[in-house]
Amino acid sequence: MAYMSYIIVGLVIVFFASAFRVLREYERGVVFLLGRFYKIKGPGLSVLIPVVQQMERVDLRTITMDVPSQDVISRDNVSVKVNAVIYFRVIDPEKAIIQVEHYQIATSQLAQTTLRSVLGQHELDEILAERVKLNNHIQDILDKQTDAWGIKVSNVEIKHVDIDESMIRAIARQAEAERERRAKVIHAEGEFQASQHLLEASRVLSQDPRSIQLRYLQTLTEIAGNKTNTIVFPLPMDLIAPLQKVIENFAKKTS
Repeated sequence: MAYMSYIIVGLVIVFFASAFRVLREYERGVVFLLGRFYKIKGPGLSVLIPVVQQMERVDLRTITMDVPSQDVISRDNVSVKVNAVIYFRVIDPEKAIIQVEHYQIATSQLAQTTLRSVLGQHELDEILAERVKLNNHIQDILDKQTDAWGIKVSNVEIKHVDIDESMIRAIARQAEAERERRAKVIHAEGEFQASQHLLEASRVLSQDPRSIQLRYLQTLTEIAGNKTNTIVFPLPMDLIAPLQKVIENFAKKTS
């Protein structure tokens, strides 16, 4: 009889001990009364009626979830592997427990399908160059669809975009061609600007013949600095013209 009494006392203690639950600051308890939603409890000490009431714990902290690598075919028919990471948290524990089964698994599956769907609508260049725009687009879609589950998606980040080796070589050739095109454009623009300045300089020099002579002397000074060159001095026509008149007058007098 004493042995049975000990067993009974132990069962009573366990029965009443199961009525007490301690919820941490970041936890909430979704309490059901005979299978129906009753209330949200926590944080702190919560007392339940054993057998009659049951409680599901919900973590309210931000959850970091890796989205497994997904095979994506871009709009320009390029096959890539993309993985991402999403940050979300539960803002309504009641919906997270009642409206969806295993909200973390459901959010992960939704993130995978959304990642493939969104990236498949863009070309490879956009996927590589516009990650911020794509991150925001995917976040908006996930946030709207998980709102009915009481979940807030705060951020989405595309981590890696793995491309086939042959496509990497093609992208490198394309980048090299683009750099050559820019170099040619810059060179052509430089030639055009130089020609404009030369034209403007010729207009200024043509306004006064003395400026042409000064430029001529300056050029001779620059050439004379290099002793390895043979210099031929052209005579300006305005210096030859008076001498030519003297020769013509002398020829007339002697004839």
